Amino acid sequence: MSVRIRLTRVGSHKNPVWRVVAADQRAPRDGRILETVGQYNAQTEPSSISLDEDRIKDGRAKGAQPTAAVRRLMRIQGIDPNAR
Repeated sequence: MSVRIRLTRVGSHKNPVWRVVAADQRAPRDGRILETVGQYNAQTEPSSISLDEDRIKDGRAKGAQPTAAVRRLMRIQGIDPNAR
């Protein structure tokens, strides 16, 4: 089982909010997740990003791979996306 740290969409129609989650890579985008590690809202000005750095680092140490979008969010928050 390969774990990915990725975005899943929540929120209402035309008002998306994205959760940053750890999930099995075979699960659908809004399907079963292992853990929620943050939240991203692009609708606010400026965009609001809240990530649990400790949980992300713990997942990375166990082999979880972030997607490209999550890597960008991590970089914005000052978390090294390449560190394990």
